[in-house]
Amino acid sequence: MQFGYHCAGATRSQKQLLRIEEELGDKATYGITMGQVDHTYRDFRARREASVWQRLNRILLVLLIIAIWLVIVSLFVPPYKKLMQSRAEIDNLQQQVNEQQTLLARQTREVNLLKTDVTYLETIARDRLDLMKPGETIFRLETARAKPKPSDPARR
Repeated sequence: MQFGYHCAGATRSQKQLLRIEEELGDKATYGITMGQVDHTYRDFRARREASVWQRLNRILLVLLIIAIWLVIVSLFVPPYKKLMQSRAEIDNLQQQVNEQQTLLARQTREVNLLKTDVTYLETIARDRLDLMKPGETIFRLETARAKPKPSDPARR
């Protein structure tokens, strides 16, 4: 609000104040803006403190999520390990079953051959029981065995 220099009833100090306001223009409101700046600084500080709490809340939330995830993982890891061990054991037992089935098939075949094939029975009897027909000569070839290491003469 601007008043002229010649206001009726204005004292000299009021006139000087009005003249200064007119000269300064927008700068006259500087004192008001300083109050606003102080007020804004308080708002800034309050917002800063609020943002610190928000950051702490976010950090706490992340830590809480990580803790929950770790609990879930710790609940599922032992059964998973047990499952893997069980699967490995099943694979091992399946391999043993396959080996036993192969052995059973081989022995069943041999029993059938011994019951039905006279030539096979004769060959097995000669080989295992060292039997032979009259006038027959048997030559046995044995594989060479590893020679024992000679004793160290210095030890004696």
